[in-house]
Amino acid sequence: MKLKNILPIGLLLVVGSCSTSRQSEKLNKDEWISLFNGKNLDNWTVKIHHHEVGVNFANTFRVHDRVIQVNYDGYEDFNDQFGHLYYDTPYSDYHLQMEYRFYGDLQKGAPSYTLRNSGVMFHSQDPRTMPKEQDWPISVEMQFLGGLSDGKPRPTGNMCSPGTEIVYKGKQLESHCIESTSKTYDGDQWVKAELIVHGDSLITHIINGDTVLQYSQPTIGGGVVNKYDPRIKIDGKKLKQGFIALQSEGQPVEFKNIYLKDLSKK
Repeated sequence: MKLKNILPIGLLLVVGSCSTSRQSEKLNKDEWISLFNGKNLDNWTVKIHHHEVGVNFANTFRVHDRVIQVNYDGYEDFNDQFGHLYYDTPYSDYHLQMEYRFYGDLQKGAPSYTLRNSGVMFHSQDPRTMPKEQDWPISVEMQFLGGLSDGKPRPTGNMCSPGTEIVYKGKQLESHCIESTSKTYDGDQWVKAELIVHGDSLITHIINGDTVLQYSQPTIGGGVVNKYDPRIKIDGKKLKQGFIALQSEGQPVEFKNIYLKDLSKK
C-alpha cells in the first residue's frame, strides 16, 4: 500500500466540497434561460395598436448594442400606437429578471402619463388573438416609472391591470394601478427588475433586490382594454399562465439581460 498516493481525509473533504459546489453552481446557472440572444428579435412577436400582429411599425422594437431598444425615430405623431413585444413561449410559474433604462424624450403626441413610463406585461393573451384595433393586451403589468428629477417620489415596479383584476391585501382591487414601495430612480440609470409569478396565486415584484409589492389571484375582468375579441375576454376566468411582453407607449426605453427560471417543474 503506497501511502504517498492517499490524500488526507481533510483534503478529500475540501476537494469533494469544491466539486459539489461547482456542480451546484452549474446546475443553478442551467436553471436560467436567456429570452434575448443579444443579436436579433428571434422568438419575439410584435403587436402594435392600429397594425396587424407581426408588423413592427417604423422598426419600433430593434436591437442596438446588444439591448432591445424601443425607439420612435420613424414616427411622426404617436397616434396611440401602443405596442408590445411578446416572447413566443407562454409560462405559468416562473422567476423573471431584466434590466431597463429610460432615455431620450417622450414622442410627440404620446399621452403625458407615459413620460418615463414603460413595463413588462405578463399572463398576457396571445398577440395573435388581438384584433388590429385592440389597444392593450388583456394582461397584468409590472409597470416601470422613471423619476422626473423634481424631488418628488415616483416609485417603480408598480402594478396595472388592463382587462384584469387582482386581489391586494385580501380584497379585490378596484383601481387600475397600485404603487409599490420602491425608491425613485432618476436619470437614465439601469434598474434591475424581477418578477416572481406563481400561476394564479402569489405574485411578487422586486426592484434592485428589494421586494416592493405583492398581490395574488389575477383574473380576467375590469376595463381599460378596448376593441378586443369578446370570445377572449371571459370575465372571472383565472389567469394561470400567459405571455410575457415588453411595452412601448411613447417613451424611449431599453431592456437587457432578460432571463427566466421556470418554476413549474419544481
